[in-house]
This record gives sequence, structure tokens and C-alpha cells, in this order.
Amino acid sequence: MKKYTYIIVQGVCFSLIILWIYAAASKLMDFNMFYAQMHRQLMFTFIKVLLPFVLPPLEIAAALLLAIKRTRFAGLVFSFWMLLVFTVYIAVAMSKWFGKVPCSCGGILSKMSWGTHLSFNILFLLLTVLGIYISYRERRMGYQAT
Repeated sequence: MKKYTYIIVQGVCFSLIILWIYAAASKLMDFNMFYAQMHRQLMFTFIKVLLPFVLPPLEIAAALLLAIKRTRFAGLVFSFWMLLVFTVYIAVAMSKWFGKVPCSCGGILSKMSWGTHLSFNILFLLLTVLGIYISYRERRMGYQAT
């Protein structure tokens, strides 16, 4: 892989690792609050019960996939899908389709307005797409995967 593309992909992966570890840690450090917030969401009951126990491990799994060279591309793709789901959820919340939707994010993310949160997610989504694009292109050209 070319040096500048390697640095870009490494930067994207590092940023996503920080994001996923922070997101999981903030949920786990105040799990009771996260659990209560999830139960105020407008979704099916079985999802409200399941998500608090599934989301933090998924976020940690994404970070681990990104941290291991052999699974980095899978981590980028996994991150893309999770960010896409979260971004669509924020867009739906902003549309007021369901009325007032509480934010179940932890830490500094919970202090953001919905608009700021949407911009934040779109930025990370675009960074992830860039990482996937570069990694895929470099793999197709025969360079060693990042």
C-alpha cells in the first residue's frame, strides 16, 4: 500500500476505534441510565430489551476488527453498516416522525443537538467510506491490505 493511503486508512481506523470504544464505555459506565433511555425509545419491546445488552459488545467488536490487520476491512464494512443505521435513526428522530425521541447516547455525544449529532455521524460515515474505498482499491491493485 502506498504510504499516504496507508496513513489515511490507519487514521480512519484509529478514529473509528476511538469512537467505538468511547461509545461502548460510556454506555457501560452508566448502564442503568443507558438501559432506561433505551426503554424510552419508540421501538418494539423485544428490541428495547435486547439492544442495551447487544450494542456495547457490537461496538467493542467493531473496534477489535479494526485493530487487527487481518480483519480491518471487515471492521470498516461493519462500522459502515452500524454508522448507517445510527445515522438513519438520527435522521428519523430529527424528522419528528415519532414525535420526541430521546437520545440514548452516552458521554459527550448525549450533549450534542440532533443536528450536530447527525453531522458528526455523517462525517464518520464518510470517513468510513473513504477507508473502505482505499482499502478495496489497494487490495484490487495487489497491494498488501491494511
